[in-house]
Amino acid sequence: MNKITNTCSLIMVGVGGQGILLASEVTARAAQSCGLRVKTNEVHGMAQRGGSVTAHIRFGQEVHSPLVTEGTADALLALEAIEALRCRQFLRPDGLAVVSTQRVIPVTVSSGGATYPEPEPLLRQSFRRLAYIDALGEAKALGEARAANVVLLGALARHLPLPLDAWEAALALCVKEKALACNIAAFRRGLALSEGL
Repeated sequence: MNKITNTCSLIMVGVGGQGILLASEVTARAAQSCGLRVKTNEVHGMAQRGGSVTAHIRFGQEVHSPLVTEGTADALLALEAIEALRCRQFLRPDGLAVVSTQRVIPVTVSSGGATYPEPEPLLRQSFRRLAYIDALGEAKALGEARAANVVLLGALARHLPLPLDAWEAALALCVKEKALACNIAAFRRGLALSEGL
């Protein structure tokens, strides 16, 4: 791994229950294991009712604040397509957006009070660098739908300045032993899907 001289800033977004907090914890532990300073901040919203969840993660040799300011994030990881659009202002113009194709339909839409837009054209218009991945489908193919967050994390990890063994060691610290093999497989699947971006 090359020495990190600049602070790396990330935004992770989704809705309650999708695993944003696990993804941020794994990222923080991977960076810490490399001797980097890490600061994180999670905004839970109404996480247990499918509300928005946002995590800010910053790591580097020196980090003074956990908050990512608008237009400065190196990458955005989104477990729900519209949540990616809601937080697009945080990503710098050449930053990478790693977005799940999964849609979580809010109550306002299911009750007929609003419509859910077709996200892909909006995402492609909003993000210069976009990895639009069927993370849920990939995770289900591995036998564990709950690993969709780790599929996306693998796709993101390929583009961050942390060694891959640090990520897998962090997963071992953050997930239960019985779920580790599946999560490692999900992470490696994400790595493969983001090759060439």
